[in-house]
Amino acid sequence: MRNLLPLISSHSGGRSALTCRFRCGDACFQEIPNTSENEYAGDIIARAVSRRSMMRAAAVVTVAAAAGTAALTGPNAPQAEAAALAGHGHKPNPPHKPAPSGARGLRFSPVAPNKNDKVTVPDGYSQNVVIRWGEPILRGAPAFNPEKQTAKAQAGQFGYNNDFLSLLPLRGERGRQVLVANHEYTDEILMFRGYDPANPTREQVEIAWAAHGLSVVVVQEESRTGKLGAVSRHPLNRRLTATSEFRVTGPAAGSDLLRTSADRTGSRVLGTLNNCAGGTTPWGTTLHGEENFNQYFANGTTAEHKRYGIGTGATERKWERFDRRFDLAKEPNEANRFGWVVELDPYDPDSTPRKRTALGRFKHEAAEPRLTSDGRPVVYMGDDERFDYLYKFVSSKRMKKGTSRAAREHNLTLLDEGTLYVARLTGDSPASEIDGSGKLPDDGEFDGSGVWIPLATGTTSHVPGMTADEVYVYTRLAGDKVGATKMDRPEDVEPSPRTGRVYVALTNNTDRGKEGKAPADEANPRNLNKHGQILELAENWDDPTSDGFAWRLFLVAGDPNDPSTYFAGFPKDRVSPISCPDNVAFDDHGNLWISTDGNQLGSHDGLFGVATHGDRRGELKQFLTVPAGAETCGPVIQDRRVLVAVQHPGEVDGASVEKPASTWPDGPGKIVRPSVVAVWRKDGRDIGV
Repeated sequence: MRNLLPLISSHSGGRSALTCRFRCGDACFQEIPNTSENEYAGDIIARAVSRRSMMRAAAVVTVAAAAGTAALTGPNAPQAEAAALAGHGHKPNPPHKPAPSGARGLRFSPVAPNKNDKVTVPDGYSQNVVIRWGEPILRGAPAFNPEKQTAKAQAGQFGYNNDFLSLLPLRGERGRQVLVANHEYTDEILMFRGYDPANPTREQVEIAWAAHGLSVVVVQEESRTGKLGAVSRHPLNRRLTATSEFRVTGPAAGSDLLRTSADRTGSRVLGTLNNCAGGTTPWGTTLHGEENFNQYFANGTTAEHKRYGIGTGATERKWERFDRRFDLAKEPNEANRFGWVVELDPYDPDSTPRKRTALGRFKHEAAEPRLTSDGRPVVYMGDDERFDYLYKFVSSKRMKKGTSRAAREHNLTLLDEGTLYVARLTGDSPASEIDGSGKLPDDGEFDGSGVWIPLATGTTSHVPGMTADEVYVYTRLAGDKVGATKMDRPEDVEPSPRTGRVYVALTNNTDRGKEGKAPADEANPRNLNKHGQILELAENWDDPTSDGFAWRLFLVAGDPNDPSTYFAGFPKDRVSPISCPDNVAFDDHGNLWISTDGNQLGSHDGLFGVATHGDRRGELKQFLTVPAGAETCGPVIQDRRVLVAVQHPGEVDGASVEKPASTWPDGPGKIVRPSVVAVWRKDGRDIGV
């Protein structure tokens, strides 16, 4: 047996102190915002043990009566139950036989854990940088010059710290696609030579405003390879920044809670901030989650500000010195205008993006929709905070097919009407079997059931003591009141296009089990959780509008030699080590691709593929690693190409423009630049087949 991989010291998870400082405002070193007395799943488990036999019996009966149950069963489930569920894909893993070729879509030689200051890809694959921070994409934008950067120049150039990526088709232009990218945050120490954190200049602040937001840029495929390159100055190219105009739509638009001295209507907002992951809709728009927005606002004064992690003093970037809206002592409602899901129409460069209040306000990591059988979108969302919640939104409107103007205008209203829910999970094992070590309970799986608790529908609140406006604007407090389950940083949430099962990336939570903090429970089974886990959720009757679901942990991350890890029952000597799952995406084979953030196993972060079905379910392979200090973001998995956003390369403690910790992507003597990378097979064939 191999020795356990060495843990690395870190500020939080595997992140550097520099990353924590600029990305999330040292969130993990602040008081935990969720001080509610909600029951933890472990508290509920002890009362739920007797339900296990009833649930299993019910599963057999309902499957026999009608197809479509979403029960998730473990390898030690009763024989009758396993037989009943086998026809619906809910069956234990059969014995594994050596199969060097791997699952279809994952037939590549895995990249070994490493600390290479480059993007390392499998043998037989090539790569290129598609676009870098600062490359001009709009007409009139100058070439990038970090020594002479201006806010005007940055507003026409690709933004900083690319995260979520989406590639959409572009009809009528052969070999071209539309790339949409989030720009999550700025790290001024790595952007500006001689930066003084105590005294930023107005020009530096305005450059940072322009480097936030979103980019839309058309990309061109090289016909003989998988190489992609940006098409500068294309008519569809666009930049949205911290000063661009956004519309507020949905049931909370116009609320008193959203009105400021600059916008007395509560319906127009300047900017979008800290856009992390997102989603692509079936009607051809993109969704963008505003995550750690709290760090941009100074002088929080209310309990609601505190629940959202807003501090009472000055901010790291000192933006409040240059725009009063970032000073909550002067504009207490301005922070309420951030923390939403933004919808963008990338095909209309003149459109105004919309902040969708019906989807609730919290630290949105992502928003990925699926359609019901009658065409209504359902959006799954995670609140990326220690001990916060998992949500979904079910629209009351059906999508119209086609590309007509009428269909497009209708579809741009789909996310304004519906019901917002929060999740409560219950485990099915005795509390005594969940000891915080990650040891599997006697039934062989971490699993259980759950319910979706309605919070609001349109202008109707389902939360006692809160108006509908309060539910949407203070969604975290609504979750507190109804007893939602505290989770280990729910980040990206993606439904499988093949099976409908929903996968939730829970990145880590090193506060789990500490004195006075939530103990381990069946959905979050390890104390001092450094490595995270991925939860698999199946809606009752495979119906995304259901108010109930079954769940189990699909993957418990870490060193495969660590007894606390779990890979869906797949032999652990045949998987890659993985730590801190973050963004996820699916390929056409049904494999889940996982990017990591804060690897705690002594290697750089990377991208991994894992089979979710068949006899290789749980087979996980590392596809690439990123350079020193970087995080892997925004994976896009196409048949013949993989795209990743290489975020914050060189973001290592002590690094600066003068003392870089990385030379990627342009080599020694050049400033380190976040970039988008494309990877493809040298022989031109599909990825992993």
